[in-house]
Amino acid sequence: MEVTGNITDNLADTSPAFKRRFMARLIFVLTGGMFLDGYILGIVGPVTGSIATDLELSTFWEGLIAAGPLFGILLGSPLGGWAGDKFGRKPLFMMDMGLFVIASGLQFFVDSPLILFVVRLLMGVAIGTEYAVGWPMMSEFAPARLRGRLMALTLVAWYAGFMIAFLVGYVLVHSTDLSWHIILGTSTLLALILFLSRFGLPESPRWLWNQGRIHDARRIAHRYMESSTEMTDVEHEDTQKGTFGMLFSRSYWRATLFVSMFWFCAVAPYFAIATFADSVLQQYGLSGGLAGGVGLSAVALAGVVVTFLLIDKAGRRVLTVPPQWLCTVLLAAIGLWAGAPPLMVLVLFLAFSFFNAMYTTLTGVYPGEVFPTEIRGIGTGFAAAVSRVGAGLGTFLLPWSMANLGPAVSMLIAAGIALVGAALSQWLAPETKGKSLTETASGFSH
Repeated sequence: MEVTGNITDNLADTSPAFKRRFMARLIFVLTGGMFLDGYILGIVGPVTGSIATDLELSTFWEGLIAAGPLFGILLGSPLGGWAGDKFGRKPLFMMDMGLFVIASGLQFFVDSPLILFVVRLLMGVAIGTEYAVGWPMMSEFAPARLRGRLMALTLVAWYAGFMIAFLVGYVLVHSTDLSWHIILGTSTLLALILFLSRFGLPESPRWLWNQGRIHDARRIAHRYMESSTEMTDVEHEDTQKGTFGMLFSRSYWRATLFVSMFWFCAVAPYFAIATFADSVLQQYGLSGGLAGGVGLSAVALAGVVVTFLLIDKAGRRVLTVPPQWLCTVLLAAIGLWAGAPPLMVLVLFLAFSFFNAMYTTLTGVYPGEVFPTEIRGIGTGFAAAVSRVGAGLGTFLLPWSMANLGPAVSMLIAAGIALVGAALSQWLAPETKGKSLTETASGFSH
């Protein structure tokens, strides 16, 4: 009777228009968080020279500061995923952005390499929590018919953030006298807007059902979810508590292996090349600069947009496997083609950025689909952590590799990583198009 009363009292708040407004708001705060992640990782590239001069950075510190947020994600994503599964999506959703506001603001006051590294490490912890909580939250509210597209939209935002950050940083460095502190700190305003926008969002009904809070789950599902089919699917949730060990159980070890290593192999080459796009292109006799750095990011953004448009029509697997084989060939060609014309090298790099971005988009879709609610947070967090080992190592080691092993060997190493990802996806990548979360998480098969 209490449920009926609450539903009756809230009829005005359960209209299709209200649900559309809620979904639009949820999309804004989630894509905003991903935009912010791309922004903080992209903004450091154009100001690296200024930071290196001002703080007298060695090559070691240059790579470490660039990789700082990635190592922070390594810590924040599994911890955030565990906490999100245990305490709920909503509180972690607020805490991570609050931490980001504080850490981003601290960039204005940095005066040593160590402090800059620690501050950006904290920002990475916050964004790692965002991965582990934001994507599960989106997957748990999104209707099955649009889930792929909405999850892919967050990656559109990430690449847009990375590209815009590079553009903003480059323009501010070359056209103004602003210090690098202010340029890095431009992320603070966006973080504050997103933090304030998150007040009042509901808890995930799937998480509530999993915790045995049946009444609350039904009430929130009725108020916010699009259709009765989606509401009914919530009632198929288990009420068992998730554990870290479940990731490696007979039911889910293949999902854990696939999502983690697919993500690792997707981002390691891209982060290394895109973060140091200017210096990488100069090694091949190209001018780099604004056109090269923004060009790589712009083409990557186009690849994500293509995946966004096709994912709920073509499916997941066709957008995952073939592009990885293409990227393997492209990177190998760059490494093996000694004396290639600079223009051809640029074309190969741009093609790599496009196809790499296509399948990297799926790294934001698969985790929310193949793990059940009780381990969706920790599963996403663990996979994000593994991926950031690759991204962090790639970003940290590329300057050393380019200087000591040369660009050809560096690109062949990147091709080898892409090859591992392609073979793994050929074996394990599932097709989840159009399925409910109950179906996608109940088994792992092609």
